[in-house]
Amino acid sequence: MATLTTAVSGVSDTIHEDLGDVISRIDPSETPVYSMLRSRETVDNIAFSWLVQELAAASASNKVSEGADASDSTNTPAARLTNYTQISAKAGTVSGTLDAVNTAGRAKETAYQKVVRSLELRRDIEKSLVSDQVKASSDPRATATLSSWISNISQGTVTSGQEAYDGSSAAAASNLGAGTPYPHPAGTNRALTLSMIDDSMQAAFEDGGKPSVMFVSPANKKAFSTLANTAGATVVDNQVTYSAAKEVTAVAAVSVYLSDFGELAVSIDRFMANDRIFLVDTNYAMVCALPGRDFMEQDLAKTGDSAKFQILTEYGLKVAAPKAHAMICDLSTS
Repeated sequence: MATLTTAVSGVSDTIHEDLGDVISRIDPSETPVYSMLRSRETVDNIAFSWLVQELAAASASNKVSEGADASDSTNTPAARLTNYTQISAKAGTVSGTLDAVNTAGRAKETAYQKVVRSLELRRDIEKSLVSDQVKASSDPRATATLSSWISNISQGTVTSGQEAYDGSSAAAASNLGAGTPYPHPAGTNRALTLSMIDDSMQAAFEDGGKPSVMFVSPANKKAFSTLANTAGATVVDNQVTYSAAKEVTAVAAVSVYLSDFGELAVSIDRFMANDRIFLVDTNYAMVCALPGRDFMEQDLAKTGDSAKFQILTEYGLKVAAPKAHAMICDLSTS
């Protein structure tokens, strides 16, 4: 009598693999700075400019005699600021076979790879915006990033004989709007304090700005949530304050900081270095693009049995008012 035997040591080739049709991406794709500053404004040339008007200092003694002739005053010319667009691209190649077979997690490999390259390109732009980069017109062109425009900078003590790069320094004044202030003297590393944030908010406010977002690294977000004021209360303690008794859930993070100069949303950026924090007035900063070149798809010439493409963008950072923002650097957070 024939006996049915089962091979327990392996799996028949006729059984379909139990492979899920959902692909999980572990790498972070959030780009808070780029997403928040990306605008629908376009620029018309690789070199784009804008004007910033400085007002005369306010006077408490503006009084004239009755019947007096008007006296001439010196006009304050508007400053012309310039930045350049930068080309960033990601390319991909997909074989004809991959587009023909049944692949897990996507209907067509080429379409999927275009999505992946677009996400990678956004991450590259984000990393660039929060890193030190000065503008350059030579090939390949470079757009000046946030740290090259902000003039209100809080930094640690610098070496004797060097000038701290802060809002009141000659170094800051001479480079305002130039898009090329880095490198500035490195200061002594120090721990983040609430007074640094409050002082930076005040500096930007006195210059006409009102930062609404503070971009921090994950480590600085953790450090910020445990900061205490002079009375000993942490920012978390201040967040959970009620006028009447109420059961609350334990809080270990802060998403909005109410400073003396307005609310400041705290946004975590995985791509930021731990030695800096940006306080940005989103009304005066934006990422622009050349018309028709904002994440455009280009199919490249076929040279065989494969599809080739690239995702390309040509963008530039426009900081309409450099004094409206602030930067805290030389932090020792790890």
